[in-house]
Amino acid sequence: MKRLIIIVLLFSTTLFAKKIITSNEVYTQVRLIQQQVHNLHQHFGTIHNHDAMKDEEHKIKTKLKPRNSWQKTYEIMVKINILRNENGLPTIEPINMTPVLNLNPNLVYGMTRRILTELNLFHHMLDIKKSKQKIELYKGKTPLDVFNALTHVSDSLDQLNKVGFTPSYVFGENMRIYDDLTVILQHLNIDDKTIPASKDIKATPKDTFEVGMKMLSIIRQLQIKSGLDFVDYSKFRKKKITSSDVFTITGMIISELQTIKAYIGLNDSITPAAAKYNSKISVEVDQLMNWNLRKLSLIYQLEGKK
Repeated sequence: MKRLIIIVLLFSTTLFAKKIITSNEVYTQVRLIQQQVHNLHQHFGTIHNHDAMKDEEHKIKTKLKPRNSWQKTYEIMVKINILRNENGLPTIEPINMTPVLNLNPNLVYGMTRRILTELNLFHHMLDIKKSKQKIELYKGKTPLDVFNALTHVSDSLDQLNKVGFTPSYVFGENMRIYDDLTVILQHLNIDDKTIPASKDIKATPKDTFEVGMKMLSIIRQLQIKSGLDFVDYSKFRKKKITSSDVFTITGMIISELQTIKAYIGLNDSITPAAAKYNSKISVEVDQLMNWNLRKLSLIYQLEGKK
């Protein structure tokens, strides 16, 4: 009887064990995505550098987390929507998820599969012939390798769309930060009397990017105080900053705020989808980002120093 119980327990453990997906497997999926996008470039006759991911100069070199790659997949889904819209197809809302302290790599794999599905559907609906995909297996890949490969996909989609993110898209993502911070302030019973910062008519995407870096620095201090894993974003800085770079750093802020939300118990608080805005300019994006900085600073002043 005792032997039977052990066998049953072993069978149950095997039956319900969760598959652990490695960065190697995720990287393979990203390479398949790159092949799909490359095929679209060939179909539309756009000029792009398919081997750009081999260029070390454009790679981020720091230790990243799966949540960074997940956020980059969200960015790619938004760009696929731009591609769909430009070709007369309806857009599909990018997926959001509940806050977690440490995002499981399996979720990044899931997003890469969704991206592949969307690209397959795009090929099918426009009757674009697909080339045979080459599946390669990789070893020793890290979340950083996945992130850099996803960045190559994102940049390649800019070339395919012949445009990067406009200030209107960045403004929409900044409003998602605003919504997250508002929920956190309310949950912590912090009286928010902040008002919008005054407009800086000379503000550039680089100025807004630096405000975003300040926010990430404050979030990191909150994470350290709370014993949470953090990321060093200093390597994200570069000489030329575009609206697309501001969109990326905005996404990183959103990804880090999820750890704060999970830590304080806001596990069911999903960041709202981005609303659509038109005719926004860099100055307005900068104003909103500075307002978000004020709201975050209020949280740090009252919670970070306890």
